[in-house]
Amino acid sequence: MPAPTWNQYMVPSLRVLADGEVRRTREIVTAAADLLNVTADERAIVIPSGQEQWVNRGNWALSYLARAGAVERPSRGRYLITEVGRRLLTQHPAGMTEKDLRNVPGYESPHAKRAAVQAPPVAQPEVAEVDDSALDPDEQIAAGVARINANVAGELLSRIQGQEPEFFEQAVLDLLMAMGYGGAEGSASRTQLSRDGGIDGIIDQDALGLSRIYVQAKRYASDNTVGRPAIQEFVGALAGNAANQGVFITTSRFSTDAQRYVEQVPNRIVLMDGERLTRMMIRYGVGVQVKHTVQMVEIDEDFFE
Repeated sequence: MPAPTWNQYMVPSLRVLADGEVRRTREIVTAAADLLNVTADERAIVIPSGQEQWVNRGNWALSYLARAGAVERPSRGRYLITEVGRRLLTQHPAGMTEKDLRNVPGYESPHAKRAAVQAPPVAQPEVAEVDDSALDPDEQIAAGVARINANVAGELLSRIQGQEPEFFEQAVLDLLMAMGYGGAEGSASRTQLSRDGGIDGIIDQDALGLSRIYVQAKRYASDNTVGRPAIQEFVGALAGNAANQGVFITTSRFSTDAQRYVEQVPNRIVLMDGERLTRMMIRYGVGVQVKHTVQMVEIDEDFFE
């Protein structure tokens, strides 16, 4: 069974308030989650903002109920059921959705004007559809960002695979530096193409080069698999440089045997496949730029005290 969606918290929240007592937000959401039999594992799930998913969904349920006049806020962080709420509870004892709230006089959906302000549709690559009726607004934003990032990640791989090997080698060094592996005064350099000995780049983590990370970058087609022999060659190259740590980065993926092998060798080797590579490039702003920033706001309760 999937975790309860935000709209499934509405009726339990009204039931918790049905005794007419004023209750705190957390108390209502916790009691509603208990009525919904939300498990310990489900309560451990967090959304990208770091908030617990079940708390976020319960809070949004109260927000929508307040928008419909089903509950009111007599003071900061406290709710009280209204006659509208009692009527809704009687009409929809088994559950309620936003569609039911639209029948309440005065209710205006936060999505009502969406269609009017949307830009004309633009052709986009196919991505997995998300049923946003099951997601609260915070989760809808997170899901939308994830879909955009997935599209960008796919395009990043295509663009990288269309470049020369030297470009890819420099790109991965730029990424590792952006991730902070160059330290405050470190540097990164590509090796000579004809004499790299299996090493494509070196990152000095300090000004004197006392701590080094050796890098190998392999630009392959997405359906290619890097096997154990390639990793063994990299380990040999590290030994030839008296090195004990390295990063092997590819635009494709690694075989299970290759992944097991790096766990057995004494060297500290990190494998980064195409999926992880593009995820890190997006996270650290390498090869991408911010298109626009969305600013989310909430009521400043202190202002109204």
